Amino acid sequence: MAVTDGTFIALTLGFLLGLKHATDADHVVAVSTIAREFGSAWRGIWVGVSWGLGHTTPLLVLGGVILLAKEALIERYAQIAPILEFGVGIMLVMLGAEVFWNLRRGRLHVHHHAHGSGEHVHIHSSHESGSDPAEQLRANAAKLSEPIHSRFRRKSYLIGVMHGLAGSAAVMLVLLPEIESAWVGLGYLLMFGIGTVISMAMITVVLGAPFAFTNRFRAMDGVVSTVAGGASVLFGTALMADLALGTSLIPF
Repeated sequence: MAVTDGTFIALTLGFLLGLKHATDADHVVAVSTIAREFGSAWRGIWVGVSWGLGHTTPLLVLGGVILLAKEALIERYAQIAPILEFGVGIMLVMLGAEVFWNLRRGRLHVHHHAHGSGEHVHIHSSHESGSDPAEQLRANAAKLSEPIHSRFRRKSYLIGVMHGLAGSAAVMLVLLPEIESAWVGLGYLLMFGIGTVISMAMITVVLGAPFAFTNRFRAMDGVVSTVAGGASVLFGTALMADLALGTSLIPF
């Protein structure tokens, strides 16, 4: 099939919309709560890749059906999109709460030390429970430059699926009925997905850098993690309020 001007425009538009779509605030906030779990900018790239794949999966399914059903399915999807978006709000609150729970659980732990006078019990908050402090510091320092290791992140994938089902992707789907060729429409979907994966992978590298650095310093790591968790809870709550109560807490 020859690539016409219309085909080229559709594919380029899909790719650019994918790049832009990944930068939506709810997407970035959700991924930031996961990026902190790995303490490595480079390992965090697979958080973004997995999220992008998850986000693309339902859009390919929905998009394929829309290419066949055209406007009929778009109208039904528009009716349930706010419900799915509300589910994203709940998910963001839960992700933020998980961050605070992990901080609370890992803040204090007990060590037994044997000295000449006997065995002592000390409570520490400066390193991970069950590890030697010096070894932990060396391990954390190495994470900043740790090489990329390909590993699928199931949690990130499922969060991406939820975001893909929600209404924020409707802009991409609405254009599908206007594309006459099913093959061009499929290419549009794939380019949107590729753009989303690339964009979110880059975002997670940027988000992972502060966590890779502050992970060596417990106090700083707590501050950065608290900001990420708090932003997730606040944004999720605001999103639910806007959808359920008609407020305008999120102006974009």
